[in-house]
Amino acid sequence: MKSYSNQRRLSLIFRYILLTLLAVLWILPIIWIVLASFSYNDTGFVSTFWPDKFTLQNYIGIFNNSQYPFGYWIRNTLVISILSMIISTFLTISVAYVLSRLRFAFRKPFLQIALVLGMFPGFMSMIALYYILKGLNMLNLGGLLLVYVGGAGLGFYVAKGFFDTIPRSIDEAAEIDGATKWQVFVHIGLPLSKPMIVYTALTSFIAPWTDFIFSGIILSTSGDAKTYTVAYGLYNMVHTTKGNATAYFAQFVAGCVIIAIPITILFVFMQKFYVNGITAGADKG
Repeated sequence: MKSYSNQRRLSLIFRYILLTLLAVLWILPIIWIVLASFSYNDTGFVSTFWPDKFTLQNYIGIFNNSQYPFGYWIRNTLVISILSMIISTFLTISVAYVLSRLRFAFRKPFLQIALVLGMFPGFMSMIALYYILKGLNMLNLGGLLLVYVGGAGLGFYVAKGFFDTIPRSIDEAAEIDGATKWQVFVHIGLPLSKPMIVYTALTSFIAPWTDFIFSGIILSTSGDAKTYTVAYGLYNMVHTTKGNATAYFAQFVAGCVIIAIPITILFVFMQKFYVNGITAGADKG
């Protein structure tokens, strides 16, 4: 018995050591980015871990940079992310509820087709989307919003699994009392699915906030830096043809820290609902 206890203790010690090492390896780059954003340098690239001199000039400079209007990028990305979050969440929850609660002729074939389509990454369609939006003269932020919300309905599987866990007898009791399908959805389905709504809203907000691929393809021909999103704008800040790759590196790092703040705050306050949404939605498919 004592030998088993010692083995278990050694196993726990080894696990904690391994987890500690992994945590250090994971957090070191983040610490370096934060420290680099406060570093003072006149050579461009930050090559030291601990800055010789701390300053807020990088944060002030990125908002006062006329060549790279970071304030416009934040505004554009925030508007696109909020609109995408609202529309995508409504579409995803609605589609998931319909497929979970209603029975119609094309239901099973649709589930199978959606499952197959979901296996293909979205960026495979970016060339086709580019030419479609170009033909519609929508190579702008409006077209980018359409891209983000266009495939929202296919992300219903996790939400459908959550709705499948809600007893159908609740809906039947409400319908016996005279409630319509819409009233059941609004007054029963939505209040019971708060964790799933938060999970869907968070993922729908984060995707446009951090996306570079589609924003880079759709906004690359605009020629106006004020119409860029944060990800594409920061990319251009360190990938110009004028040799500014290192000149704006410290400001680039400061911008990376700024755009990470909203997501971090959202996860801190919403992590309980986020985890509940993932685990509950995985119960049934």
